[in-house]
Amino acid sequence: MILVNIDHVPGKKVEKVFGVVKGSTVHSKHIGKDIIAGLRTLVGGEIEEYTQMLDEARKIAVSRMVKDAEGMGANAILNIRFASSAVMQNAAELMAYGTAVFVSEE
Repeated sequence: MILVNIDHVPGKKVEKVFGVVKGSTVHSKHIGKDIIAGLRTLVGGEIEEYTQMLDEARKIAVSRMVKDAEGMGANAILNIRFASSAVMQNAAELMAYGTAVFVSEE
């Protein structure tokens, strides 16, 4: 699967557009990690526990988006974007979305 965040794949021709595909997940850390993250906010700097959580969530969301596109017969996803939102305290949704297409050599 070709994944790009632009509206074309260089050197390829879009043969068919299938439409929007998405993948999402809601993640949270266990209470121990939340306590450590809370303490980190007192001294500043990167909160590694949440960075790791969001990295895992991005991978899952992209994987689900790819599965959605494969089910349509696509071999590429254009204009990939990410969105996140707080679902509840200490839990975040991460969504990946784009346009599923079939591309071939020009």
